Amino acid sequence: MTELKIVLDTNVFLVILGKQSSYRWIFEKIISGEFTLCISTPIMLEYVEVIARKTNSQVAESIKDFLNTHPHVKHIDTYYQFQLITEDEDDNKFVDCAIASNALCLVSNDKHFKILKQIPFPKVNLLSLSEFQELFS
Repeated sequence: MTELKIVLDTNVFLVILGKQSSYRWIFEKIISGEFTLCISTPIMLEYVEVIARKTNSQVAESIKDFLNTHPHVKHIDTYYQFQLITEDEDDNKFVDCAIASNALCLVSNDKHFKILKQIPFPKVNLLSLSEFQELFS
């Protein structure tokens, strides 16, 4: 079976965590190994920081433990910064991770990522959350 590697921007990651979320199935598929979530250290730090701010430090620590120990979360070292997104350069960490991990797709609803659809190389398959759901749910 081919490993389905995905990169999720922070807002998408937050949406899949809620037990009542209609996108929870994505988190369940990461847990079961149907998807492999690819993250870099900067991505993990952003996830944890935002979760701590929106919930509390205990929830953030639990998510950090999950990200550090789950076999279907792959930590990626990004050795090159492509700087493909200029409007919000902080978003480049997701792009660089998607390229370095050879991810199937990067899932984001953030308008800053739309520039990726116009860049032929390196090619990053950008999907909105609804497009991802149509393809994989």
